[in-house]
Amino acid sequence: QVQVVESGGGLVQPGGSLRLSCAASGSIFSINEMGWYRQAPGMQRELVATITSGNVANYLDSVKGRFTISRDNAERSVYLQMNSLKFEDTALYYCKADVRTSWGNLRQYTYWGQGTQVTVSS
Repeated sequence: QVQVVESGGGLVQPGGSLRLSCAASGSIFSINEMGWYRQAPGMQRELVATITSGNVANYLDSVKGRFTISRDNAERSVYLQMNSLKFEDTALYYCKADVRTSWGNLRQYTYWGQGTQVTVSS
């Protein structure tokens, strides 16, 4: 059993900053990619940023230069520093972890957190 838990969401004014955190725990042998996705009301879930175990990052075009993803492999955690927030960044942000659960099983499983709300409003 693997748990993924996000924290750090909240209400912020346009131009402000927030830092999201996510930690994975449980039956984990290794974690490959971790990432952040978001879903606004009435919209599809979209990729915001992902990062591999080798720290190769990928970003949604609209957040490049404003958001920074990082991870701590020892802590099985991933972070999203969000600066210069805009109204359109308002969404429920989900953390994802691609996990191998044992040495003998090469298959990876994707686990999601419950989400943390980010609201950008004046």
